[in-house]
Amino acid sequence: MKEEYDFIIIGAGVAGLAAGMYSARLGLKSLILGASHGSELPIGGVITTTDVVENYPGFIRLTGTELSENLRKHAESYDLVKIKGEKAEKIEKKEKLFLVKTKRNEYTGKTILFATGTKWKKLEVPGAKEFENKGVAFCALCDSPLYKNKIVGLVGGSDSAAKDALVLAEHVKKVYIIYRGEKIRPEPINMQRVEAKKNIEIISKTNVVEIRGDTKLKSVILDKEYQGKKELHLDGLFIAIGHIALSDLAKHIGVSLNQKGEIIIDHKTSETNVPGVFAAGDVADKPFKQAITGVAEGCTAAYSAYEYLTKNHIQTS
Repeated sequence: MKEEYDFIIIGAGVAGLAAGMYSARLGLKSLILGASHGSELPIGGVITTTDVVENYPGFIRLTGTELSENLRKHAESYDLVKIKGEKAEKIEKKEKLFLVKTKRNEYTGKTILFATGTKWKKLEVPGAKEFENKGVAFCALCDSPLYKNKIVGLVGGSDSAAKDALVLAEHVKKVYIIYRGEKIRPEPINMQRVEAKKNIEIISKTNVVEIRGDTKLKSVILDKEYQGKKELHLDGLFIAIGHIALSDLAKHIGVSLNQKGEIIIDHKTSETNVPGVFAAGDVADKPFKQAITGVAEGCTAAYSAYEYLTKNHIQTS
């Protein structure tokens, strides 16, 4: 017999964990599945790859892992919530229920929340795929200790890229931020921190066009000369050029996406175009994506799921 839930949450990042906590408070039997097809992240989500969080209300400073662990413990404090480290591989609409399949189990849900987040966008240049995990990396927090006293590059110019460079600078001899634009665009406080680091240097208006090496990465080729040469010798290259929304499962059941592949939601309710289906966090189409906004959307989605079940006279467990 398939386990049946009032609310199935696909994804166990901060948005999914907050939704589980809030849905339990509303009396909904809820299941949080730890990941979705295409995700490489554990329970806790992308925030676990963040070294320092300083913009979450109530905490002046803590690690991303600490924040996600606090949210997990809060969700698990309710008997109505189950968290399972299983990947949702397929979702089907079965009359008034949704069938969610993992490799090991099948679950039915009366409502669904996609809190599936994103995955790292990869650099599409010769050598990028060949040297992945052989010098090409994506998680500065995870891999920076491997490059202690070495020289690395980082491709990207966002606030996340700047924070990655700051993490790297604590371990490596030198960090080159390679950015296609004229200026990197982090939050002002992180810009100040980057400028204060003597071992961070910005190479602007420049792209990496090739990655070279033998058994591991040795250098990158730039599209313009830097200090008289287009070849820059590095021990590692970190990619921080954005993320891809993990929305394939939602698309499969008719949920509308925008041109970026993000799930289109009603920003007041977190509802999608499919009745009984909601989305929250980085997979949704809000331009401003932070842990606090994802948590808010998750709680809103839980309340909207409760309202949907109540208004449609669908009995809860």
